[in-house]
Amino acid sequence: MSDQTSTQAAYRILDASANRAAEGLRTMEEFARFVLEDSLLTAEAKAIRHELRLALESVPVELRLAARAVTSDCGTRLVADDEMQRADMMAVVASAAARTQQALRCLEEYSKTIASPFSSVAESLRYRTYTLAATLMLLPQRRRLLADARLYLLIGSDRDVDRFGQTLRQMYQAGVDIIQLRDKSADDATLYRLSRRGAEVARQLEKFFVVNDRADIAVASGAQGVHVGQEELPVEAVRRIVGPDVMIGVSTHSIQQVRTAVLDGADCIGCGPTFPSLTKSFGEFPGLDFLRQASGETGLPAFAIGGIDATNLSAVIATGIHGVAVSGGILNAERPLEIAARMSAMIRDGKTPRPER
Repeated sequence: MSDQTSTQAAYRILDASANRAAEGLRTMEEFARFVLEDSLLTAEAKAIRHELRLALESVPVELRLAARAVTSDCGTRLVADDEMQRADMMAVVASAAARTQQALRCLEEYSKTIASPFSSVAESLRYRTYTLAATLMLLPQRRRLLADARLYLLIGSDRDVDRFGQTLRQMYQAGVDIIQLRDKSADDATLYRLSRRGAEVARQLEKFFVVNDRADIAVASGAQGVHVGQEELPVEAVRRIVGPDVMIGVSTHSIQQVRTAVLDGADCIGCGPTFPSLTKSFGEFPGLDFLRQASGETGLPAFAIGGIDATNLSAVIATGIHGVAVSGGILNAERPLEIAARMSAMIRDGKTPRPER
């Protein structure tokens, strides 16, 4: 094959692969936009598509077009048996993701033959597409998992395991959906014993029990989830420890942290602090505006946290946030179970169920 013929073939491959990648990205973008109605994932798909278009400017369009030969392309007449049907929307996304990733790999490899700087960009976009595709396909499942979970309680440890289990049982029965054990001062043995009991009670009542920070204790105790902050293990590392079936929550304090948590694979996020709190000190308070941003940008279950009680709950609900996480607002009340029941009812009265996707 002559150098000229080889170069012509390279441009032909680049043209076909560029079109295939753009089409696949648009297919994923439409799913994010019209099926999931998720602004964050729609924006990410659009951003990758836009960056692909800009990067392709380094490959002269006139050379790509001159190399295009659709009528003589033998590949247009080859159709696999399953290519003309899709089982459901998720199959459409999976197919589009695979097509995009393969096309980007072709762009990455064949652009090297014409000494184009595009190769490294194609590699970066391919990795971002892996992340986008995984998030698109898992988000419906993450929504369903916590669709009915609205009230989240953070609780400290107790020396008496039986009393701890009874407290959790009463709180769940009062309307709390998720309980997180958060106690930085407790020793590992105590955290493990309490977590085992908490996970057991949660399973019996079909609720969720979460361990703060300690992925190892969450796995060992059989807890349904683990929650980490910005200074703790990243989601990817936590997932390697806990596996695919344990829920991972992440604390977020800015919209950029929300975006990162969603694309990293978090199952839910805590958003705050909303108001000053007696249980944790913060220098800044993103407040209600942050809750509006978070709830408007992603469909991932998001829980407002920080200084929330029955007196300011209505303002929090009005932001559209999925649920609320409370500690002192319930535990420090004169009648904690009554307050828990009241807050649960207020949240559910102010929410309409998310339609099934």
